Amino acid sequence: MVLDTYLYNLDLFLEDEIEHEEDSSGESSLDGDIKVEEAPIKNLESDKKTSKEDAVDEENNEELKFSFSNLIGKKVGMTQLFTESGDVFPATVVQAGPCTVTQIKNKKNDGYDSVQLGFIDAKEKHLTKPLMGHFGKAKITPKKVLKEFRLHKLDNIPSIGDEVNLKQFNVGDFLTVTGRSIGKGFAGHMKRHNFGGGRASHGKNSVMRKSGSVGAGTDPGRIFPGMKMAGRMGDEKVTVKNLEGLNIDYSNNLIFIKGSLPGSNNNYLYLTKK
Repeated sequence: MVLDTYLYNLDLFLEDEIEHEEDSSGESSLDGDIKVEEAPIKNLESDKKTSKEDAVDEENNEELKFSFSNLIGKKVGMTQLFTESGDVFPATVVQAGPCTVTQIKNKKNDGYDSVQLGFIDAKEKHLTKPLMGHFGKAKITPKKVLKEFRLHKLDNIPSIGDEVNLKQFNVGDFLTVTGRSIGKGFAGHMKRHNFGGGRASHGKNSVMRKSGSVGAGTDPGRIFPGMKMAGRMGDEKVTVKNLEGLNIDYSNNLIFIKGSLPGSNNNYLYLTKK
């Protein structure tokens, strides 16, 4: 674009010179062999991309003001990551942070040490008055998700109102992830507890998916607590340990965690770095 504009202006200038000399002498004094030095074309897109990447790298390399190994995230979905050697790993994509510190508790006033984080801005009309008072005391924007993380001691932690993001995590860290599993509703013995079921032939009488005996008759005459029976399945708190962080996209607050995580997409997860 820069070169085209330059050549176009040069042609107009030469035409004006030719007309001027023809008017003065009646003949053109130009031989037509005009050497034009091409102006260097500057790749604005590549320069912009390079400057943006440099800014992101410089931002990630900044010295952290505090150390905190917990974060709230939201499950985005699953994908695959390939290595240079051709190995493929299943990975769960999690949008982790940014979170805001909403409260800090200590042993002197509360009996234990903890830091409370808030995730995703919420509308005031969706919150109760006690919650609005809680956020107003901290002087921060109301949050949709709150989670308290207990600590052994309050050393080098963020202050109320500080932002906690993925800068606290690195590729290769091992994480503990907690979430709620997908609810399956009321399920039978075979689906819920992996029972084998009854026989399918030789005198069967509607026993294919039954559980069998669940206890004695007269003595003790009852079913012991904890017996594996049909009932509600899923929608439980599940914690998965020793999950490796395969990759981190700091600019988009995304972390790729090896393996599967509990819950469906858009489910909230709580991450702890070991």
